[in-house]
Parts: sequence; structure tokens; C-alpha cells
Amino acid sequence: MIMAGEGIFPLMEKDKPPDTARINALKVKIHDEAYLCEAIQRIAQVLSNEITGTSGGVVHERKRRQ
Repeated sequence: MIMAGEGIFPLMEKDKPPDTARINALKVKIHDEAYLCEAIQRIAQVLSNEITGTSGGVVHERKRRQ
């Protein structure tokens, strides 16, 4: 089992409240099957690239679809 260590979420500051608007937008998105499928595919691609040490031929893999 992989456990999250200290500093795993560097963008979240302890003294800063969470961005509730972004959290609420994500809550809406996770009920969309197409969004979930794309998110799972993205996670699988990133993990595969890390394991194999390749980029998978994707030049702009971090570019999000709007």
C-alpha cells in the first residue's frame, strides 16, 4: 500500500482556506461519466509513462481539454 507522505499536496497551504469554488466545480464534474473516463485514462497514461520511462508520444500530455 502506498501512503501519502508529508508535502504530497504542495499547493495546499495549511494556513490558507481551500478554494471552495474549485472544490464545488470538481464535485459536479465527478458525477459526469465522460469526465471520469477521461480522468482514469489520464491517470493510467501518466502511471504507464512513469513506469516505462517514456512519454508515450504525447507532446503536451498536461494540456487539459476544456
